[in-house]
Amino acid sequence: MAQLLSERFDKSVHLRGDVFRRMIISDRKEVHQNAAKDELDQLRLRYRLAAQAAETYFQAGFTVVVQDVVVGPMLNDFVSFIGSRPFYVVVLCPNSSVVTQREAARSKKGYGIWTVSALDSVLRNETPRIGMWLDSSELTPEQTVLEILNRYQDEALQK
Repeated sequence: MAQLLSERFDKSVHLRGDVFRRMIISDRKEVHQNAAKDELDQLRLRYRLAAQAAETYFQAGFTVVVQDVVVGPMLNDFVSFIGSRPFYVVVLCPNSSVVTQREAARSKKGYGIWTVSALDSVLRNETPRIGMWLDSSELTPEQTVLEILNRYQDEALQK
């Protein structure tokens, strides 16, 4: 999705936040439901690094689309790491049964130690309602991109 969205801009970057997690070779901490301080500190580090990279690309004149899973109160942390404006937050929130079907059809598995329902619960119950929330359950990737492009300037802007 982020790749397709990035391709819609003339000068753009698709920044995959998970790459910063995967760069840690020794002592990588995976975040689980009852994560301790060390795991959460590493997660914040990942978000700070993604935000710094996004800022650097943005200052060089690129439109940056950051792809990452940022749920719960950490969304406020991530937003605080971005100083440049305009800055838009888009939260894709398909229903959990659709996510389960999509995940089963993928060769690459994205949920690791989390279940779809557990992550969905954090998304819906603990994540601040900022930016544009888009239920993409019934949309193709291309339709999702069009919906984002049609709505983001009115609904996703962070001040």
